[in-house]
Amino acid sequence: MNNKAISSGVVHTIPEDLYNALINDPKSLKHWEDLTPLARNEWICWVTFVKKKETRFEHVKRVIIELKQGMRRPCCWIGCIHRKDKSISPSVKAVLGKRIKNK
Repeated sequence: MNNKAISSGVVHTIPEDLYNALINDPKSLKHWEDLTPLARNEWICWVTFVKKKETRFEHVKRVIIELKQGMRRPCCWIGCIHRKDKSISPSVKAVLGKRIKNK
């Protein structure tokens, strides 16, 4: 990883693939640094939550594109389930429950 510090999220640290994408795109990096730590956390979780390498690559690309479009959080994301400072909302529990039933 490069030595330049990039802000992370609330519970997630920035992964190397997202770090490299942001370092190589100054405009998206500027938008990234303007986000709140909670918003950055949502993007990081959205990138790292997927299982397939190809999907993760697409998510990293979308972060760069969508930041430059002015998006501050990933669209249609249930939210980070890794935070320990708050309980999972009833709506997120319902979504997660449906995912478990469909497996």
